[in-house]
Amino acid sequence: MILKIGKKKFDLKNKAFVIAEIGHNHKGSIKIAKDLIKAAKESGADAVKFQKRNNYDLYTKTMFDQPYDHPNSYGKTYGLHREALEFNIKQYKILKAYAEKLKIIFFATPFDFSSVDFLEKVGVPCYKMASADLTNIPLQKYIAKTKKAIFLSTGGGSYKDIIRAFKNIFKYNKNLSVLHCTASYPADVNDMNLNILKKLKKSFPKTLLGLSDHENGIDAAPLAYMMGARIFEKHFTLNRSWKGTDQSFSLEPHGLKKLIRNLNRIPSILGSHNKKFLKSEKEPIRKMAKSIVAIKDLAKGHTIKYKDLAFKSPGGGLKPYEYTILLNKELKKDIKKDDLFRKKLFK
Repeated sequence: MILKIGKKKFDLKNKAFVIAEIGHNHKGSIKIAKDLIKAAKESGADAVKFQKRNNYDLYTKTMFDQPYDHPNSYGKTYGLHREALEFNIKQYKILKAYAEKLKIIFFATPFDFSSVDFLEKVGVPCYKMASADLTNIPLQKYIAKTKKAIFLSTGGGSYKDIIRAFKNIFKYNKNLSVLHCTASYPADVNDMNLNILKKLKKSFPKTLLGLSDHENGIDAAPLAYMMGARIFEKHFTLNRSWKGTDQSFSLEPHGLKKLIRNLNRIPSILGSHNKKFLKSEKEPIRKMAKSIVAIKDLAKGHTIKYKDLAFKSPGGGLKPYEYTILLNKELKKDIKKDDLFRKKLFK
């Protein structure tokens, strides 16, 4: 199946598309954001994703002004905390240009209408719909009308919510991928429910599927791949001990490298349906396999009985399953203990 992002096409029949979710792990620093983009590229990610909020439009005044006394707080109120983690349009354009220089896709999740307008000015090539907006029909429609690729995250909702969102977006934009998600941070392994991917595959047979993965590890993605997922979003940081809500369950560069390595190995590991003796097996099997040999010295004219046979390494002679062709045959010449039995030895 082909994923289209702007002018780029990705054949995901046997390949994974990996999104490094930077979110707000940059701590409001443009330098750290650039370092994260570079590290994601070096780790093998195909894209980096940020989060964009117009906090004054997104939150009620009560929520914006709500005190946020928390170890991960960057402001006295929840709104000011969020504001401290936002970049302006100039900074976004700098980050997008830097990502393009490194040849990695740069995009973001908009949480409100004005953030969509903001990202359109930045010129992002695609969008992610957050799980929290799985039921936000108006925002889905607004984003869909950009005609850019959309990744729909499905956490926090029912299957009915997924169907509704899919139909709503698909009316305006068919370049849509559906990502299974558990919207808890981190997600307990007992809540991952990857079997849902089987149902998604039946419901959307022509749609690319993926996993927005909040598991604290790298086990879920390869399993999801085996169930049909080809798009993988994983939270990414440079240091899990940094201040921030998402840092502790994000992957550091070495973790993301291992995840991508594991995903890329899967098609090769699955290999062929044709079971045959491989060239790479020839020497190991020669040393370990058994041949049929004489259990003792045997004279010419001797009639072979089962008790005359031994099965010893290395291979190369008659195989053990061929012993029946030797029974009750008469030797044409003497053989020594451990000599191979060969067909030419018999009358």
